[in-house]
Amino acid sequence: MTTDHALTALTERVRRFADERDWQQFHTPKNLAMALAGEVGELLAELQWLTPQESAAVMADPGSAARVRAEIGDVMIYLTRLADVLGIDLVAAATDKLADSARRYPVDRSRGSAAKAPRVE
Repeated sequence: MTTDHALTALTERVRRFADERDWQQFHTPKNLAMALAGEVGELLAELQWLTPQESAAVMADPGSAARVRAEIGDVMIYLTRLADVLGIDLVAAATDKLADSARRYPVDRSRGSAAKAPRVE
């Protein structure tokens, strides 16, 4: 299954899940964005006090791995639902953003640097 097809299938499955429960009424962009932020916070909590080395190896511990995987699943579900409610194609949005980032951070000036580029509108 291609990534685009898998994302379309996930979007439809999440939409159907919400529809079956009559949750569309609660799935406003504001509520979904807030839920997404909450789930990102829960993901951050799993990594918060780890050293850089520990965070890089978090998936080696089965308990930690299960929690991180579940939180990333929650983040993906809420992001997918938010994009669906707003009519945003996630793959196109990410592709466009990556192209913008490539312009803002050309390899010859950005390689090995974490410096923030000025925003270009």
